[in-house]
Amino acid sequence: MADYRFNREARTPYSEVYTIDDGEHALGRVDVHYTGSAAHATLVVHAALSDDQVQDLLEAIDDQIVTSADPYREDLVVTVWRGEEMGVFADDNGSEEDGNGDTDGDGDGGEEPA
Repeated sequence: MADYRFNREARTPYSEVYTIDDGEHALGRVDVHYTGSAAHATLVVHAALSDDQVQDLLEAIDDQIVTSADPYREDLVVTVWRGEEMGVFADDNGSEEDGNGDTDGDGDGGEEPA
């Protein structure tokens, strides 16, 4: 199994959000929601991940995140989405940037011409 790193972005009493990487590349994100009897997750991974890598990642999520939750949940139900990252968008001082100065969304870091 690959060495996956889970970096927690948010936590509430009933959910957690993690970004996932392998030490070199961003691989995806997982949102885990806990109910009384099960954990439900949405896993979003990069399009380049193979089916075997996704299966390994699911096992790592179960082993490293869900089984360590308190209280322990035996059932894990995961919806998996595979695609490519478009960017991270935030409402910061009224501008919409992806963190790289790209305000027009075309990936070149500049604003759309007038």
